Amino acid sequence: MPGLAVDPDMTASLAALAATVPLQAGLLASQAGQLLVALFAVAIVIVVGKFVLKLAWRLVTIGIVLVAAFYLLSTLGVV
Repeated sequence: MPGLAVDPDMTASLAALAATVPLQAGLLASQAGQLLVALFAVAIVIVVGKFVLKLAWRLVTIGIVLVAAFYLLSTLGVV
């Protein structure tokens, strides 16, 4: 394999082998494969973001209700 590091005992180093083999063959070898991986990564980010935003929206809504209740109670002189 071109660009593969060879140790003095004529065996390829594991780090060099792990770094070059996935890039030479498989899904990342073509532009379509790279595009597929990128789209899959974006889909994961969107799905995770959807759940995070759902939680954030609930927290903001709860915060609005609590602050509004505190404001009304302080306006009435209860707190």
